[in-house]
This record gives sequence, structure tokens and C-alpha cells, in this order.
Amino acid sequence: MADEHGSWKTFGERLVYDNRWVKVGLTDVEAPNGERWDYHVVHLARIAIALIVNDQDEALMLWRYRFATEQWGYELLGGMVDDGDDSAGTAAREAAEESGWQPVGEPEHLVSFEPLPGQVTAPVDVYLWREAEHVGEPTDTEEVGRVEWVPLSRVNELAQRQELLGSGTLVSLLYYLNSRRV
Repeated sequence: MADEHGSWKTFGERLVYDNRWVKVGLTDVEAPNGERWDYHVVHLARIAIALIVNDQDEALMLWRYRFATEQWGYELLGGMVDDGDDSAGTAAREAAEESGWQPVGEPEHLVSFEPLPGQVTAPVDVYLWREAEHVGEPTDTEEVGRVEWVPLSRVNELAQRQELLGSGTLVSLLYYLNSRRV
């Protein structure tokens, strides 16, 4: 890939901030035009998302508030993959903790993507389940929201109203809906 026309060269990275959730680095880069400088790169932890779709063609989501963007909206369930953890297992665990619904069966890996590849590494893995069992109330008190089965027929409307929060939710739902048409 490094031999592709227009590729950038990297000569190392120096971390300037580092914690469990975010790392910021200065990467010594050379652009295709030959210019060289330190480029800021933000590294976020891997995220695993559970898309649970029932036989009424509804997806399990949380209606919640996100303070950073000052928005209310729907999100799919999921969270950060801890070192040594399995991404699909994280998605299933987070779904149960955030919603009280435990995915049933083996997941289908739907898609993986990087939402902001120009300056951020933020890998996202999405897994699909077609069944879930209600096991109780949500146990993750930090991820408080209203748990809802949302009709997939509303996805375009919700996207238009900017009520699908984050690329993880938007990409997952649009990918799933588009893959059903193939």
C-alpha cells in the first residue's frame, strides 16, 4: 500500500497525551508533495456495536443525550473493547448492560470501518443478531436512556432529522438496510 501513488510516508510518532480512552500523537509525516512536518493524530479505542433486529423488522436502540454535541437521539448498543477482549463478546455484553436485552446465538460480523481516517484512528466493529432475550433492567447506570425497538422503516426519517447519533449507528443501520437489497 505504501507504494500507491499519493501515499504518505511516516517516520515515527511521539505520544503527547495518553489515557485509557484517547491518545494524541505527533506523527512525523511526509506528504506526497515532499513536505514533511509533525501531524496530530488522535487514537481512540476500538468500539464494538450490537445491531439486534427482531422479527418485526425493528432494531433495539437507546434514546439518549450526548453532551459533547448537545444532541438527543437514538444509538445502537455497544462500547469500548478492552485489551484482550473479543469484539463480538464486548458488543453482546454492552447490549445486555445498556438495555437489559441479551443477544441470542452467534453474531454475524456485519462491517468494520474507520469513521474519520484523515486524522483519527477509531476502529468500529458491528455485529448483527436476529434474536435477543429480555434478562432484566439495564445495569449500566452511566449509559442511561430509553430502550426502544425502533422500526427500521424510520431509519431515513431519523437520519434526516439528525436523530441517529454517531457514525456507528448511522453506518450500521444503512449498511444493514442496503445489504438486504442485494
